[in-house]
Amino acid sequence: MTGRSRILVANRGEIAVRIVRACHTAGHEAVAVYSDTDKNARWVRMADEALHIGGSPAAKSYLNTDATLEAAKYAEVDAVHPGYGFLSENAAFARAVTAAGFTFIGPPPEVIELMGDKASARSAATEAGVPVVPGSRPVTDTDDAVRVAEEIGYPILVKAAAGGGGRGIRPVRDAEQLTEVFAGARAEAQSAFGDGTAYLERALPGARHIEVQLLADHHGNLVHLFERDCSVQRRRQKLLEEAPAPDLDERTRNELGEAAKRLGEHVGYRNAGTVEFLVDPDGRFYFIEMNTRVQVEHPITEAITGVDLVAEQLRIADGAELSLTQDAVRHSGAAVELRINAEDPDNGFLPTPGEITAFEAPGGPGVRLDTALTSGEQISPFYDSLIAKLVCWGADRRQAYARARQALSEFRVEGVASTIPLHRELIDDRELLEGPVHTTWLEERS
Repeated sequence: MTGRSRILVANRGEIAVRIVRACHTAGHEAVAVYSDTDKNARWVRMADEALHIGGSPAAKSYLNTDATLEAAKYAEVDAVHPGYGFLSENAAFARAVTAAGFTFIGPPPEVIELMGDKASARSAATEAGVPVVPGSRPVTDTDDAVRVAEEIGYPILVKAAAGGGGRGIRPVRDAEQLTEVFAGARAEAQSAFGDGTAYLERALPGARHIEVQLLADHHGNLVHLFERDCSVQRRRQKLLEEAPAPDLDERTRNELGEAAKRLGEHVGYRNAGTVEFLVDPDGRFYFIEMNTRVQVEHPITEAITGVDLVAEQLRIADGAELSLTQDAVRHSGAAVELRINAEDPDNGFLPTPGEITAFEAPGGPGVRLDTALTSGEQISPFYDSLIAKLVCWGADRRQAYARARQALSEFRVEGVASTIPLHRELIDDRELLEGPVHTTWLEERS
């Protein structure tokens, strides 16, 4: 991959739109792939070439390695960008891409494999001198789990070793509950991730979820781009993210950034990645996982630093050095991202697929809307229910929230239920405004 290249975008939705734009801005050609459902989608129309890779279910299209590689070969691309989700953290896919002669726009497969397994990721963090949440080795049966849990101390979390995105986690308060849920948790992990391995981790009541963005090239340069606070969650799924984290003292901020860098350097990281931490009420932080891809919430880091993360991904994959050094990375103002999903908050957040009959996007200073949808298009039942990511920047947190409040008042989506009404409530919530909040705040508020 050198100079003007052809890049296959192995994804769909708003992230596919985002990557196509970045490719074109950098002077590259973009090749899209699509399923039956997505044949007329926005990223398909934007791309220089688009290829059909299968039926609507993800397993027949966006999770189909063979079909994706066939498309890459047919289009004679130079590189493959996996976006987030689907095959983005699949080490076997990354190996298959490179074995086929293409550049994989992400970290080396062995790093994906190492950090994708929660147990080995914890070991790597410990070796790098990064604090980890007290936890266990992989546990194999209920009796073993009960013994280990007594050593760690309740409350605990039962976690799928191969899980991600907040999935595969069961909170447990005592030995009786652990006995009831452990076998089911392993079975659920096997079904969801193809791996039933589980481990235990101490729960940290009142903790915040804070993550640090990394970029690393092939020349030994690695930088962090500060942190994002992702504590507003529902069932461990992020709904609202902020950068920088509110009310985080500079000492903790610096220590988080340095810890993330140590881990990245220790595992030989390349490209974009995110190191995730829990920060307890006393300011102690603990590593929980690393996401070896671009994150859904990457736009708020772009908003406060002015760094185009996807453009940097393309530069790194092309063999170039990072366009910035750690000393040059600055953050300015504050940004908030609201995930607008086609879900009904008044009905247990039930997904609401269907046709969008009206769509009016907000605008104004500091307002960015990442979406692949508009009026007349469909929310498919086959994929994630994300409609758009509303990103608002301000000179300070108060202004960022004020702009988000105005943008939400302008944002109109009809035909499907959405989380816009919930976000209108959240953006005015006194506890959130005064901040910071913790990872179970929203559930306790409801």
